[in-house]
Amino acid sequence: MEAEQTEKHPSSPEVMEELKKIMDRGFPILAMGLATYLKNMILVVCMGRLGSLELAGGALAIGFTNITGYSVLSGLALGMEPLCSQAFGSRNLTIVSLALQRTIFMLFTASIPIAFLWFNFEPLMLKLRQDTQIIHVASVFCRFAVPDLIANSLLHPLRIYLRCKGTTWPLLWCTSLGTLLHFPITVYLTFTRGLGIQGIAISTFASNFITLFFILGYISFTCLNQKTIFFTYDQNRSLSKPLAENLKPLPSISVGEQWIMLLQLAIPSCLAVCLEWWWYEFMTVLAGYLDRPEVPLAASSIVIQTTSLMYTLPSALSASVSSRVGNELGAGRPAKARLATGIAIGLAFLTSTFGFLLTTLGREAWGKVFTKDREVLELTGTVLPIIGLCELANCPQTTC
Repeated sequence: MEAEQTEKHPSSPEVMEELKKIMDRGFPILAMGLATYLKNMILVVCMGRLGSLELAGGALAIGFTNITGYSVLSGLALGMEPLCSQAFGSRNLTIVSLALQRTIFMLFTASIPIAFLWFNFEPLMLKLRQDTQIIHVASVFCRFAVPDLIANSLLHPLRIYLRCKGTTWPLLWCTSLGTLLHFPITVYLTFTRGLGIQGIAISTFASNFITLFFILGYISFTCLNQKTIFFTYDQNRSLSKPLAENLKPLPSISVGEQWIMLLQLAIPSCLAVCLEWWWYEFMTVLAGYLDRPEVPLAASSIVIQTTSLMYTLPSALSASVSSRVGNELGAGRPAKARLATGIAIGLAFLTSTFGFLLTTLGREAWGKVFTKDREVLELTGTVLPIIGLCELANCPQTTC
């Protein structure tokens, strides 16, 4: 009876311990999200330095590649997260290995039609009677961005693998090194070498391959030191101890059924991510149909940048608690999984309140970071409190 009461009402030390675990995993993920945000801003700034034509073409290319490629790969990769997190918790490392391999193969397969679509961007857009000069610039970016599909097909599964393993700090250092090198590579290729929009596209996949190189180097170094690629799950520390003897056979189901299990998780995740990413692009298109479209388009750009920045908080919290809950469920500790969920929801409401205050009280100062145009600032100041109100619900639902 006393054990049941303890399970229902965790003690303060247990709450603080779980909070520390979530923050220890979540902070590096948050920092990686901010690094990605900074990386995207570098791209936009460099495009703007090249000229208005390159900025327009680059913006079109980024939107197209996000819709048709990056959102698909990111969503499909999420299918392995519940499998890996629970498998690490139960120490069933065979499932971890197979989920990682099959997800990489699945992303490589999905990249083939995506690459074909990117290579044929120009004739496709010409049929839609878009501006030929802008289309040409965008098509150059799309073609030179194709190698980035290879990098992302490996990066997404490896990041999820390390996140589920609880090794988020090394992942942060690898990502930070790639982001730090991204800026000088972009400047060198774009301006020093005079490659223009080609240089921006090349620098994007080059920095991702550098990040991939560091991640693979870390994994290889760890494996060599521990004489194995398999790791145990320790509830107090990250997954770091070799445990090849804990390899367990898979349940007696066919390979086809195992693939179906992965696809049943990957496809809904992909649809959810795509709908979320596509909505922002759809909102930009609708803004172009309003009166004097340059004003709403500029305001929508500021709003999208704001929501993208605020999204890094709940997404980091979601990734952190997802791996924690999966580990605890896999280890047969549902009470700790419930505790992690409750703490994450509390943090989500705290984060959403912070976002609401930022967009309400600081709307004027925030808008001036992007522009000095009075009309754009007025429209942005009107929209941002609405965005903050939406954030009160968006942050908890993203975390859950």
